[in-house]
Amino acid sequence: MGLTSMTGFARADGAYGAYGWHWEVKSVNGKSLDVRCRMPHGMDNIEQMARKLAANYFRRGNFQIGLQMSREAGDSRYHINETILASIMQAAEKASRQYKLDPPKIGELLALRGVLELVEDTDDDEVIKARDKAIMQSLDEAFTSLNEMRCSEGAHMQTVMQGHLDRIEQLTIEARDCPSRAPQAIEARFAELVSRLLERSDDLDRDRLHAEAIIIATRADVQEELDRLFAHIAAARELVQSDEPVGRKFDFLAQEFNREANTLCSKASDGELSRIGLDMKTTIDQLREQVQNIE
Repeated sequence: MGLTSMTGFARADGAYGAYGWHWEVKSVNGKSLDVRCRMPHGMDNIEQMARKLAANYFRRGNFQIGLQMSREAGDSRYHINETILASIMQAAEKASRQYKLDPPKIGELLALRGVLELVEDTDDDEVIKARDKAIMQSLDEAFTSLNEMRCSEGAHMQTVMQGHLDRIEQLTIEARDCPSRAPQAIEARFAELVSRLLERSDDLDRDRLHAEAIIIATRADVQEELDRLFAHIAAARELVQSDEPVGRKFDFLAQEFNREANTLCSKASDGELSRIGLDMKTTIDQLREQVQNIE
């Protein structure tokens, strides 16, 4: 399967009975798995299941999961609130006796607020369970589409990153074969330096100068950095081909690449090696940009 991106977007629609819904799922890069949900009122159980399902599909990324619900108007009927009606009737009879008023008509009573209520039929538990199961199946479809998008983006990133690794390897080989690193070139460079110093002063100790030159040459040697760069390249190529989430490992490895490139630049003894080091740092920065979006 290869690398997986942390960026993607997916939708899914569904319906069951009188209910209809629409899922939207978006993911961006993140250090860990962070799921945020926007659910209709009373759908706490769906939110819990959505979080659990996301953890089954993904390891890293910031997720925004939104659910929109709709319901067709069902059968409805009117219901008389007998408690309120009895209270009104009692008050009306009392007023009729006290003030010699005609008793109220039934139509007038039913028109009073709270006496006649419109009641819609509610679904039983079995219908709700079946609906929720269908809702989660739609979310599973959305997660599947999102995962496919993330994998597709990851395949593209994999190609780009392999190109960066090829460039880093090429630059490492150029640094290894740089003429300025040849023993004869190093010897000639320091011999010239010692000669210039001796020309300026007769009091300088020639043997001491040669000893210092050897120390400086040793400190300027970049063989260890080159060896580590080749090792990092091999490790990175393995990670690029991995089917497991490797984003954190790759991020650490990219930091190691950058550390070796910085040392290479600081130790560079001529313009050509400096140029190689700077080109390498640029390519490593491009690699790190890609790494930040790997799951």
